[in-house]
Formats: sequence, C-alpha cells, structure tokens
Amino acid sequence: MMWQLYAVMSAIFASLVVILAKIGIAGIDSNLATAIRTVVILIVAWGIVFFTVPLDSVKTLTAKNWTFLILSGIATGLSWVCYFKALQMEDASRVAPIDKMSVALTIILAFVILGEKASVQVLIGGGLIVAGSLVMLWK
Repeated sequence: MMWQLYAVMSAIFASLVVILAKIGIAGIDSNLATAIRTVVILIVAWGIVFFTVPLDSVKTLTAKNWTFLILSGIATGLSWVCYFKALQMEDASRVAPIDKMSVALTIILAFVILGEKASVQVLIGGGLIVAGSLVMLWK
C-alpha cells in the first residue's frame, strides 16, 4: 500500500506547485517561469538519482525505454508551458481543476492503450472528474 502514500504526497506537492507557481509567475513571462522550474526539477531529479540509483543502471535502458521517456518528457514540457500560460491568465482555483481533467483522459488512455480493465469505481470517479472540470469552465 506504499503506492497510496506516494499518491497522496504527489497530490499535496501538486497542489503546492499551483500555489507557488501562481505567486512565482507574477510579473514575468510564463515561458521564462517554466524554464526556471525545469532547471530546478532537473537538478533535484538528478540529485535523487545520484544518491539512490546505481549510475550503471543507465546501461540497462532499452531503445523502447529511451523513446517513451523522451516522448513523455516532451509531453511534460508542453503540459507545463500550457499550464503556466493558463495560470498567468486565470485564477489557480479555475485552472487546476481543468488541468486535472488529465486524470479522466489518462483513465481512457489506460483502457485503450494499456489494456487496463474498467471498474465501476474508476468509471464513476472519472465521470465525476470530468463533470467537475466542466463546471469549472463556466464563469
């Protein structure tokens, strides 16, 4: 059940990201803010790797690993650019819930691409996320 602790911690940190980013982008270009954030993440991520992962693990990466991690990195970067631009233009309390519609999209893609099974709880939860996000679009 350790994954649940990590998932909750992820949610806590993700909520801090929104608040800290909204304060941090005040008066500056959102792309500059994204670049600064990316450098910090790069330093933190590699710091964690240097202290917790044997560096020869890099040799075990396959072409498939590299390809999909690079594509994931590109998607992450584009997500951040769009997210910071939206945060600069609108209240965090409206941007974050719409951004979290990614959860529902992930559920759909997990069914279609990864072949994961659809449970009633997942379908209801995903539907509620979509409904909540759509409510947030109305002004």
